[in-house]
Amino acid sequence: MIRTEELLLNVGPQHPSTHGVFRVVVKLDGEIITHADPVMGYLHRGTEKLAENLNYTQIIPYTDRMDYVSAMTNNYVLVHAVEKLVGLEIPERAEFLRVIVMELQRVASHLVWWGTYLLDIGAMSPFLFAFRDREIIINLFNELCGARLTYNYMRVGGVKWDAPEGWIEKVRQFIPHMRARLDEYGDLVSGNEIFLARIKGVGKYDAETAIAYGLSGANLRCTGVQWDIRKDQPYSLYERFEFDVPTGVNGDCYDRYLLRFEEMRQSLRILEQAVEQFPAEGETMGKVPRVLRAPEGEVYARVESPRGEIGCYIVSKGKDKPYRLKFRRPSFVNLQILPKLLVGETMTNLITILGGIDIVVGEVDC
Repeated sequence: MIRTEELLLNVGPQHPSTHGVFRVVVKLDGEIITHADPVMGYLHRGTEKLAENLNYTQIIPYTDRMDYVSAMTNNYVLVHAVEKLVGLEIPERAEFLRVIVMELQRVASHLVWWGTYLLDIGAMSPFLFAFRDREIIINLFNELCGARLTYNYMRVGGVKWDAPEGWIEKVRQFIPHMRARLDEYGDLVSGNEIFLARIKGVGKYDAETAIAYGLSGANLRCTGVQWDIRKDQPYSLYERFEFDVPTGVNGDCYDRYLLRFEEMRQSLRILEQAVEQFPAEGETMGKVPRVLRAPEGEVYARVESPRGEIGCYIVSKGKDKPYRLKFRRPSFVNLQILPKLLVGETMTNLITILGGIDIVVGEVDC
């Protein structure tokens, strides 16, 4: 039997394929990983502690910086939790705008993942194509709220302001364009022999393991568990829309890849229905006091972000600031399975598995 000297290797924190300032310390026997230890905390900014000294509206910009690829969803989970605690009624037009921007955000987020994932494992063109089409969504958001990445659009009681004239029509035109692009992307990549050899059967786990680790989003559904908060515990206006919750069978990187592709198609279905049903007129803000004081109590609200379940837990003492605030971040939770998946794999598969989980380190270290 050939024995090799154990090698301790740092992957990161500067490694571009770790999608942020993140480090994995791996022990190697030749090319095989025998132990993996993720090291987090390089970005920690104390968002949850800072929130204790901010009123509820002031906290919203801090949520943008957590999962900065999905800022609209982060905005929403905070205001949704506050509205649930206070018992606010949200105008219908505002809820439609929220659903539209959240589903556009889901498509934009999955495009970033698709492009960077292919870049991680050696393909350059998909990255350029993904960012080309994501730019259309970014331009729509820029028109809506004046920002391209950290949007700060949601407000307790509604949205910051109404959509500009012609904006809904631009969303309507985007839907068939993106459908055609997704078909092109599938033809380009999904059947490629080299790509399939890199991800099929890699990073595999079953439903029992996924549930035990608290996984959510595509990381859970790839094992066959059909759980999507938009469908199973509807919030906002999601109960009005028809869409499917795709699931996988094998629980590997390939299934997670296919699921995120299908999720983009389902988001386009929701967008199509939302723009058709969009009310011609109406308010975009409910009746909210100038100084918002949440009643004494506690609340937990959760929504389906592109990476899985994001939750917001608030404890209120009846003041204009939360007594305690805690986010359930899907990137952080989903990352916990990484050491288990890496043992016995090669170094080349480390990047394949990590990229397949789809983390944003700003959310891991919030």
